[in-house]
Amino acid sequence: MKEISKIVYWSPRVLSIIFILFLSLFAFDVFSEYRGWNIIPALFIHLIPSIVLLVLTIIAWKHDLVGMSVFFLAAISYVLMVGFHHHWSWYASISGPAVIIGVLYFISWMQIRNLKKG
Repeated sequence: MKEISKIVYWSPRVLSIIFILFLSLFAFDVFSEYRGWNIIPALFIHLIPSIVLLVLTIIAWKHDLVGMSVFFLAAISYVLMVGFHHHWSWYASISGPAVIIGVLYFISWMQIRNLKKG
């Protein structure tokens, strides 16, 4: 039972970091559009969502409900931001992993809550 609890505890945290790294990859398109010192502010602007998610993931490390809320809101925000006129796979590539991570944070919160009760 202890092994399952470790997997449930660590999976949303590790997947959060992997997801943030995945999102950060999209920021590298600035290297094809900008030259010289103009790359630095453009790269920073493109990395703002990843930086915000990283800060919130650090907070979620101790507070699973924060992680659940953040990743559910990130999934919903992405769908609303890009609109409803794309193919379903467009949404599944970003919102899908965010929803899964949110669910894992919820499961982790439930497990910790149940361990404290019993």
